[in-house]
Amino acid sequence: MENKSNTSPLSLLEKVGYGIGDMASNFYMGFFNIFLLYYYVDVWGISPSGAATMFLVTKIIDAISDPSMGIIADRTNTRWGKYRPYLLWMAIPYALLGYLLFLGPEFSQTGKLIFAYISYSLIMLAYTAINVPYSALLAVISPVSAERTKATQFRFIFASLGTLTVGATAKPLVDLLGGGNEVLGFRLTICLFAVLSMLLFVFTFATTKERIKPKKHTSSIKEDMAVLVQNSSWIILALSSVLVVVGLVARISSTAFYTKYNMLFEDEKMLWWMDPTTLIITCGFAGQLFGALITPSLLKFTDKRFLMIVMNFVFAASIFSTYFIPTDQFIATLLLYTLGIFSFGIIITLLFSMYTDCAEYGEWKSGHNSAGLTVSASMFSLKFGSAVGSAIPGYILAWYGFVKDTPQTEEVLGGISIMWNVAPAIFFLGAAFLMFFYKLDGKTMNTIEQEMLARRNESTT
Repeated sequence: MENKSNTSPLSLLEKVGYGIGDMASNFYMGFFNIFLLYYYVDVWGISPSGAATMFLVTKIIDAISDPSMGIIADRTNTRWGKYRPYLLWMAIPYALLGYLLFLGPEFSQTGKLIFAYISYSLIMLAYTAINVPYSALLAVISPVSAERTKATQFRFIFASLGTLTVGATAKPLVDLLGGGNEVLGFRLTICLFAVLSMLLFVFTFATTKERIKPKKHTSSIKEDMAVLVQNSSWIILALSSVLVVVGLVARISSTAFYTKYNMLFEDEKMLWWMDPTTLIITCGFAGQLFGALITPSLLKFTDKRFLMIVMNFVFAASIFSTYFIPTDQFIATLLLYTLGIFSFGIIITLLFSMYTDCAEYGEWKSGHNSAGLTVSASMFSLKFGSAVGSAIPGYILAWYGFVKDTPQTEEVLGGISIMWNVAPAIFFLGAAFLMFFYKLDGKTMNTIEQEMLARRNESTT
């Protein structure tokens, strides 16, 4: 039964518990986004175009699996709720399939590509099965938009801590555990992150609860899809998400190439255990963490839409600026890179808070709760953006004739500079432009929240 306690603030433990789940996700997705293209092309030896095409082709599976998982989760009813059970059920498969991705068997070029298609598709299916319900959990964790925003903040604080941990430790761990064998190093390193991810998802399951108890789902899939496609703000947000993630992943997946071949950094230590590449990645994700932390404070002075527009412009400007920085100017490059990822910390925190706003708006308009479908379709936009963001650098490398572990020509170096300093910025500019058409401002969401609270109270009296 709904009661006044449902609108009370979330406890610190529950906000931390919810946030920990995205740390578990980012131990994988952060690792994949930073290193998977580098691992495939410069370590395991798949061709750049082959890896890029694989990233794109496998999204056909996600186009079906993501909304399907949302539909399944919306129709799940257990004593633990609709969405929480999947955090428990999928934790072990998620861990095992992450390890499989970096197994690195000694196959032929064709065999490696087939293995990459299969293992990458399987881990993305596992990611869907655990992350769609995890994301949808936010929509039912509290009926109060401000509390969901706080939970989102914790989510992306811990997401940032996850990617920060990966950025600061993954490459040194690969070197340490592999002992000069990078394939072995990657295999053992992902094993550590797999175990941690599994344990953290179980912790999230144990410390969260579903406060909103939607009515039994009686609407058809066709009706749910109709509500979704009629939600113009969701469409704008989903398209913006694609562009944002394409830009981000294109930027960070190019970093190891740019520092190795253009800046000519080796594995020499620059600060503590960190080589220059690790230091750049680490400072960037430290900036992302700070961005997530200050987002609620910034929202006291402006609304989500305007802040999204500004931060996308900031990220684009930081990327374009590094194009004009000489490759021997490490500190300037580091600062501009960190500024960009800092702005992304704000952008991603806003995005997922706005997704749950779209879910609330859909229920307000239709009377049906389809948070799982709304978030799953949104998750597809993020995964598709991640795939495209990894594919673009791969195609650029192939276009300019990149060959692993050889001195690169000036033409290839120019291509690497474009894929790190120019191409990603275009996508952030596109996202900023789209957000001008987003309609769910603060005033509208306050009205929706009050009306939905009244409806839920009436349904339980």
